[in-house]
Amino acid sequence: MPSLDLVQWAVLLFSLVLVGFSKTGVSGTGTVAVALFALVLPTKSSTGTLLPLLLVGDVVAVASYRRHADWPRLLRLLPWVAIGVVAGAVVVRWADDTQMRRLIGAILLVIIAVHFWNRRRGPGASLAHHWPVAALAGIFAGFTTMTANAAGPIMALYLLAAGLPMLGFLGTSAWFFLTINAFKVPFSVALGLITPATLAFAAVTAPAVLAGAAAGRAIIAHIDRTWFERVTLALTLLAALRLLY
Repeated sequence: MPSLDLVQWAVLLFSLVLVGFSKTGVSGTGTVAVALFALVLPTKSSTGTLLPLLLVGDVVAVASYRRHADWPRLLRLLPWVAIGVVAGAVVVRWADDTQMRRLIGAILLVIIAVHFWNRRRGPGASLAHHWPVAALAGIFAGFTTMTANAAGPIMALYLLAAGLPMLGFLGTSAWFFLTINAFKVPFSVALGLITPATLAFAAVTAPAVLAGAAAGRAIIAHIDRTWFERVTLALTLLAALRLLY
């Protein structure tokens, strides 16, 4: 178990509540959780420590929305995502902790930029139905999820651009992340990112993820999405700048 003070424990537990909330509510909060985790724990180990807890949230999300996945779209994405995961594993193998910290910050900034670019294009100009866009989205999602557990905003942008209804979005996202996070486990074990200590940490803190997931299901219909999106982007930006500098 990591040696942390009370403030650090509070930040980590808040991060895990956001992880659960992102799985059943607003996905952008997951990016904030990734950034906060990397601020408290050593950056490389934070990715492995967080992965078992992400899987806890994934199981809850699949149990909640399992019947609403767009399987043809999901199956088209997965081979490209696998390529991205392998590329990300290579980077994690050779990057040191400082480089990983800056890489996560840079990835978060790129995600924010892509989000605003997509918003400016408007829904009528979506390229999400073209296979090269799906391939790029899959590769980038695989790379960012292996290096930073930060594929949530990429997939959110892609699935929203594809015009999926809300339940289709939630179901497809749930199955996508359960599948790809499980696929990452052997790589993370081989890289020494998942250890008995990280599993013990996950066992102790998993209730925070479950609490966040329950909260997401309870209040998702009552959230002002515009306000919440702005707050999430602002927190992500601040966390990314902190990781870079």
